[in-house]
Amino acid sequence: MDFEIPENLRIIQNTIRRFVIQDLEPISNKVEEEDHIPEQIVQKMRELGLFGLSIPEEYGGLGLGTFGECLVYEELSKTNACFRSRIGTSNGIGSMGILFDGTEEQKQKYLPRIASGEWTACFALSEPEAGSDAGNIQTTGVRDGDYFVINGLKHFITNADVAHLATVIALTDKEKGKRGGITAFVVEKGTPGFYVGTIERKMGLRGSHTAELIFDNCRVPVENVIGGEPMIGQGFKTAMRVLDKGRLTMGACALGAAQKLLEMCVAYSKERLQFGKPIAQFQSVQNMLADMATEIYAARQMLYHAAWLRDQGKQVIKEASMVKLFCTEMACRVADSAVQIFGGMGYMKDLPVERFYRDLRLYRIYEGTSEIQRLVIARELTKD
Repeated sequence: MDFEIPENLRIIQNTIRRFVIQDLEPISNKVEEEDHIPEQIVQKMRELGLFGLSIPEEYGGLGLGTFGECLVYEELSKTNACFRSRIGTSNGIGSMGILFDGTEEQKQKYLPRIASGEWTACFALSEPEAGSDAGNIQTTGVRDGDYFVINGLKHFITNADVAHLATVIALTDKEKGKRGGITAFVVEKGTPGFYVGTIERKMGLRGSHTAELIFDNCRVPVENVIGGEPMIGQGFKTAMRVLDKGRLTMGACALGAAQKLLEMCVAYSKERLQFGKPIAQFQSVQNMLADMATEIYAARQMLYHAAWLRDQGKQVIKEASMVKLFCTEMACRVADSAVQIFGGMGYMKDLPVERFYRDLRLYRIYEGTSEIQRLVIARELTKD
């Protein structure tokens, strides 16, 4: 195991770092206020290939692998979280079901469009009665000849209002439930009976929209079942595979944000004078900085190791949940300490500290809550 970053990934990492500093950070406050990412920034993301990070080169992507992808998300997360959310949802959970389990025809049809940024994807699993209990979905898909008729409501769907297609998880056999009765579909924008509902008003992550998706007798051809006829009833497995992979990239996002906060705190503590000297000289502040740095170091080792394991073809269900759990909770602790170090200014919107604080709180909830991660870890430890 070698954590030395290969030269090709180092070049990509530095390119993204410059993009964040030169293009994203200068507009991060404006995006926060307007709740909108300018089209010219989205176009720049396309030009950099960011919508195809994990999509193989044969389908028009960069094919970076998990470790390379995590390096990119770590850099993207050092500014407003909405930017990496727009990219990660489409490149990640929105399209990974097609990559993992789709037919070759589906991969050829959709992945190049997603990788180029021409199309944006979203992942429609969560419902009002099915959050952590993902197997309790009520959205149904009823077979009608060469079609499935989908009815139901999905909510808290990132990218819903900008997506050209959705990976939709629906119940197709109530008796079998999640063990053979759930199917994954690709539903394209403009399909009759497929609508975007209410756009939610959120505590954070402004600039990245979260909305309902409504299915009202939405007729989807059988050819849009992810994986085709043999995968009817196997959609829950597809959804779980997608989430397992996403937990590693969420860990990278939390790590990048925490690293940025630490850098800000170190710089501020050297400049801020109280009682005639920089607050960096006070032991209480030094203790907070030391704890922040130590936890970040530990998180990075966990993340890089798990990403490396996955790139070696190893199963990382337990490790991915450990990374998601530790990195996101660590980042929230770092954000809390950052607000404390900055004091009153840390609570003001003039500085990005409070934005990081609000945005990071979501990381412990979506793509699997901290409580669910603990259940997954314990299940993996105790299974026969």
